[in-house]
Amino acid sequence: MLSRGTLWQKIVATTDAAIISGALLPVPTDHRVIEEGRIRYLVRVLARLRRKDEARKAQDKAAAAGRKFNPFLPPEPALTVGQVSSTHSAVLNKFNVVEHHLLIVTKQFENQETLLTPGDFEALWLCMAEYEGLGFYNGGKEGGASQEHKHLQLVPLPLAPDGPAIPLEPLLAEASGGHDEILNIPAFPFRHAFVRLEPELWKQPAAVARHCFELYAMLLRRVGMQPPGPGNLSRQSHPYCLLATRQWMLLVPRSQEHFKGVSLNSLAYAGSFFVRDEQQLAMLRKAGPLRALAETAYPR
Repeated sequence: MLSRGTLWQKIVATTDAAIISGALLPVPTDHRVIEEGRIRYLVRVLARLRRKDEARKAQDKAAAAGRKFNPFLPPEPALTVGQVSSTHSAVLNKFNVVEHHLLIVTKQFENQETLLTPGDFEALWLCMAEYEGLGFYNGGKEGGASQEHKHLQLVPLPLAPDGPAIPLEPLLAEASGGHDEILNIPAFPFRHAFVRLEPELWKQPAAVARHCFELYAMLLRRVGMQPPGPGNLSRQSHPYCLLATRQWMLLVPRSQEHFKGVSLNSLAYAGSFFVRDEQQLAMLRKAGPLRALAETAYPR
């Protein structure tokens, strides 16, 4: 089990070693900005995706032949940072776009379309108490999930080299209400639910995990989704994206994964997009990022 206060150092050391061994295959990117209203959306133009595409095709081929490949059971030793809890491991994202991108993976198989559990939140907050990051969960394929094995994700902040740590933060700040109230973001034209957390609660991982699990159920109800049930794992009633920082949580039900061929996962709802080439960048710039978010979610 990882000792408290050592996670970041372990991530950096594991990253360095995995790059040298070739186990970690970062995807090079160019950073661009699309300005829309008061927001500077971050867009990463991905390059050299061949190895990731080949890995995905190999998984699809194995599945078609009845041999499902699960990269998390077990995870690659060279990418494994350590054991976060009795139920979860910390693993580097093999094809990372964001540096030090961490996956928080269940040790036993659970489907990505099952709702989060208190244990999931405990593992997430044990990590988030270690360093400032953005946690997120892609609930199902339409939510941007690429693997069936349940995994939460954590990327370091800031996301952007300049401006707010999270591009959409200026809009989140406009939500009217106090801590633990389920709120709406006035500028969001799509269905969502937002909640601010009590300051400093993140310093108590066990307490914030229990509390956030309860708030998670409230967020689901607010957007018309079924909350977790007692006992066994509950299947999600709809695809969704969940984002969490030390200060807030945001949940967005998803209607589809793609906007005009561009795949959107939870990071898009933080204002961070990924496109495959300059043509997709031009399309996103012309259409507008907020329209892309709205058309892959549901109207308010």
